[in-house]
Amino acid sequence: MKYRQLTKEQFESLHEEFSKFLATQGVDFNEWKKIKENQPSLAENELNLFSDIVWENVLNRTEYLEHFSKNTINLFKCKEEKISRIVIKVHKEVDLLTQNDYNWLLENYDTEDVELFNGTKTYSLERNVEVFDLIEKGSTISKGDLYNFFEKIIS
Repeated sequence: MKYRQLTKEQFESLHEEFSKFLATQGVDFNEWKKIKENQPSLAENELNLFSDIVWENVLNRTEYLEHFSKNTINLFKCKEEKISRIVIKVHKEVDLLTQNDYNWLLENYDTEDVELFNGTKTYSLERNVEVFDLIEKGSTISKGDLYNFFEKIIS
């Protein structure tokens, strides 16, 4: 398995897609029930294969990631060959996980309390593997609005 198996909730939300996936392999609902009961390792392999397909599709479309902590925000732009990162570090007592302090940052990003860093690197591993690793470490997929806002400031 390349990534990780989808959660039960994720499978439930993708039940139609999973049914279509099984149908492409000639497996209907009754056959799937039999496989789960009589061949659990085969069922597990099917779940893993479907999970990898879903993750691959999601990761292929992922362009931006964000990771928030109490006083730091990491913003990523995931290009084809390299990844760019903007780090926003606040040097005062804040909690950027709250709306109030997040709004404070957006109004005070140009003060001495806020430090901005940026950099770019080529992927050490396959692109999607590295993007997946960032997601597993707590990053969330975004539309890139915050990245683009701070990229204009840094440029």
